[in-house]
Amino acid sequence: MADSLLSWSTLITLSGAAMITFLIVLYTDKLVDSWWKWGTDLYAAAWAFIILVIANIATGGDCKDWRLYCLAFFNSFLVAASAGKLRDKSIAEDEKKKQRNAQKINESGEPVITEEGESV
Repeated sequence: MADSLLSWSTLITLSGAAMITFLIVLYTDKLVDSWWKWGTDLYAAAWAFIILVIANIATGGDCKDWRLYCLAFFNSFLVAASAGKLRDKSIAEDEKKKQRNAQKINESGEPVITEEGESV
C-alpha cells in the first residue's frame, strides 16, 4: 500500500494523528453530544489516545508494555490540541468568507446572495 493516503507511520506523527482525530471528531461529534458530557476537547483526546495506541501497536509496539499506553495518554492531549487548532482555523476561514460576502453590497443597496444561497 505504498500509494495510500494514510499509513501507520503517518498516524504516529503529530500531524497525521491530529488530522485523523480532527476528522473523526468532526464527523461523530453530533452523534455523541447526547451522552458525552465532558466536552469536545476530552472527546478529541480520547480519540487521539485510541489512534496513537493502535498506530503504535501496528508499527511494532509491544501491546503489553505499559509505557506505550502512558506515552499515548500524554501525547493524546498534544494531538487533541493540534486537532482543535485545525478546527479553529477552519471556523476562522469560514467567518472571514462570511465577512467578505457581507461587505459585497451592490450599488442599489440590495443584499447579495452568496454561493450557499444565503442573503447577506
